[in-house]
Amino acid sequence: MDSFVQFITVLLIFVLVLAVTYFVTRWIGNLGRQQGSSGNIEVIESARVSPGVYVEIVRIGQRYVALSVSKDTSAFICDVPEEDIVFNKNGGVVGFDFGSILDKVRTKKGTDGSDDLGDHRDGQIES
Repeated sequence: MDSFVQFITVLLIFVLVLAVTYFVTRWIGNLGRQQGSSGNIEVIESARVSPGVYVEIVRIGQRYVALSVSKDTSAFICDVPEEDIVFNKNGGVVGFDFGSILDKVRTKKGTDGSDDLGDHRDGQIES
């Protein structure tokens, strides 16, 4: 009976430590997010040009600019007129929607589990 009580005690302490870790991690994450944003600077969209080099559209105040960002440097490219930026219904920039991509994959896959590409398990391509 004594070992059962020890087991339950250790289990409760473990669950308590997990809960405290979860909430402290969330609190620190939210704290860092709040400190870094005052509402004047926002990355609207980012596209990778080459490994380690990105082109970003950034809103600074009411002005939109295109920047080249790499590990070592950042460079101003040009001003971007607000009317040239295409936003989606939710307020974000138009991009890929994972749900629509997943639906396309599901519709391409047959009901029997095979796909439209045929069965190539033997390494041979059907002609």
